[in-house]
Amino acid sequence: MTGRPPTTTLWRPTGPVELDLVRELDWRAWPPRLPEQPIFYPVLDEDYAIRIARDWNVKHDGSGFVTRFEVESDFLSRYPVQQAGGRTILELWVPAEELDEFNAHIVGTIEVVHEFR
Repeated sequence: MTGRPPTTTLWRPTGPVELDLVRELDWRAWPPRLPEQPIFYPVLDEDYAIRIARDWNVKHDGSGFVTRFEVESDFLSRYPVQQAGGRTILELWVPAEELDEFNAHIVGTIEVVHEFR
């Protein structure tokens, strides 16, 4: 009997431009990184994602969004958790050149769970 592989919930704070690109990809993948973005970093804590979307994206882009999505847990084990500050400021650092493979391990769709303007 085969079932859905175990998944891990991740969040990604994003601005309107990146969100439009995710929409164009049918909510199933993250767009390629720009040359000045060598790392894609989803976060492991919803509150941390909210703070970035609300306090940084709104200030710089006029709006901020928090997305939630599931990724196969076994696949994520290749990326050690990075503590980027306090104990809840946890990220995964996915090299830009691995983003297509990362996207292939997303289970379901990427959904917007918070919006700030």
